[in-house]
Amino acid sequence: MALSKRQMKIVETLERRVELCRDFMNDWLLFNQILTSYPNPGVNKAQLENQFLKIKSKLARTHRVLQQTLLDDYSLDGNTMNIVSGATNLEAMYSQSEVALKKLQGEWHRAFISINETLGVLEDKKMRAENGEKVFVPSADMVHGGGGGGGMDAGTMKTILIIAAVIAAIAAVIFFDIGGIGTMYKEALGIRSGL
Repeated sequence: MALSKRQMKIVETLERRVELCRDFMNDWLLFNQILTSYPNPGVNKAQLENQFLKIKSKLARTHRVLQQTLLDDYSLDGNTMNIVSGATNLEAMYSQSEVALKKLQGEWHRAFISINETLGVLEDKKMRAENGEKVFVPSADMVHGGGGGGGMDAGTMKTILIIAAVIAAIAAVIFFDIGGIGTMYKEALGIRSGL
């Protein structure tokens, strides 16, 4: 079945998202590979430290882009970036207790599983879109009100909510005649009670 132009665009968008997530997963694997290679005898520790700092930096940059790109499809473990930011350098990490290192490895594995889950969701969506099924692909335009969608910014939404709350409060005071204020408003407006 031939896909429509709109469907092709969705497939292309999902391909880019799958690739971005795969790249992040590969960098996550490299992070762990460098981390676990450090205590091995005969390794160039200075070179590993340099690679470690570079991959940490790349993960931090890519993670933010991944989060902003995937939107609702983003389901990475919330602890992922805590692992990266908490791993200051390899020497400091290996000077910790064995328990702390085991905990770090456990956290790394949980994050790895969540990255794979996110990748699986994206690949599934892409496959369904390629088969002509309609899939929802959230975009930044939807979140920021672009693309003619008529979205509101946070300030406008806050103003509307405040106005609605004030109107609701006035209606409640009038309806329930709190402190006789309701009767006063009704009389001022010429509304008779008891009808």
